[in-house]
Amino acid sequence: MKKTFTKTLVPVSIGIIGLLVLSSCSVGIPDKATAVQNFDADKYLGKWYEIARFDYRFEKNMNQVTATYSKNADGTIKVENKGYDYVKKEWKQSTGEAKFVNSENEARLKVSFFKPFWAGYNVIDLDSNYKYALVAGKNLDYLWILSREKTIPEDVKNRFLEKAKEIGYNTSELIWVEQK
Repeated sequence: MKKTFTKTLVPVSIGIIGLLVLSSCSVGIPDKATAVQNFDADKYLGKWYEIARFDYRFEKNMNQVTATYSKNADGTIKVENKGYDYVKKEWKQSTGEAKFVNSENEARLKVSFFKPFWAGYNVIDLDSNYKYALVAGKNLDYLWILSREKTIPEDVKNRFLEKAKEIGYNTSELIWVEQK
């Protein structure tokens, strides 16, 4: 009887693990969002300051958050996130990798800090000079406003907020990141 139970349990366990892996590897984009087309990855590389975000566990209690993007030798993008945890009073840093979902002309990427788990990273609005970006995750739980500077002009901020609201984001829940 024990052998039958074990044989039944193994395939079920593998199936559950498979579902968990697949569900955590979601690289989607919110229904009403579209990624920037004619995207120039080389112009996007460099340092970005996080202006606003939705709070989630990996960035909890973080200020002075930056993301720096550079090209790896294999063509993927190195992602270095850094921020100051004002509760623990310490700097935290995380390094990951990003890859394009479809082509380098579309600003739909997947990013991983813990392989084999990937998450969606979709640039859904971007000014022509690549100074300000609105980035969506796989769903309405993830949103970032980024800038090459520690501030963002009011007109760009309002444009991004309106676009996010049209997609379905509750922008009143954004955390405005302190950048010193």
